[in-house]
Amino acid sequence: MLTPFERGFIANLVADWLLQNDWMARNKPSLRHPASWVHAGIHAALLGLALGWQAGLVLAAVHLLIDTRVPTRWWQNTIRQTREGPIALLVRLVVDQILHIVPIALWVEIAGRLGSS
Repeated sequence: MLTPFERGFIANLVADWLLQNDWMARNKPSLRHPASWVHAGIHAALLGLALGWQAGLVLAAVHLLIDTRVPTRWWQNTIRQTREGPIALLVRLVVDQILHIVPIALWVEIAGRLGSS
């Protein structure tokens, strides 16, 4: 049996890696482009199935904002991580995924504490 975090983590992986096509990946940084909303909708559906509809909506909205790449650029500039060279793309991908996974972990932790009160 999977834990809620594991369900959310797998939902994120499937939505971000298996179900995201090139159109979404190229256009999702713009909140004005339909690709960003389609991609967020996929996240909402899968995270909703994994963690409940409220989690799906909230975490998809957070995902949508992270996908603008503003948080990733801010983090890389603040921490002064590699922004150029052969590993720059890998660093951006890892930071992006961490920024997506942390809200899932926080949601599960907070929901667990509220549910056990």
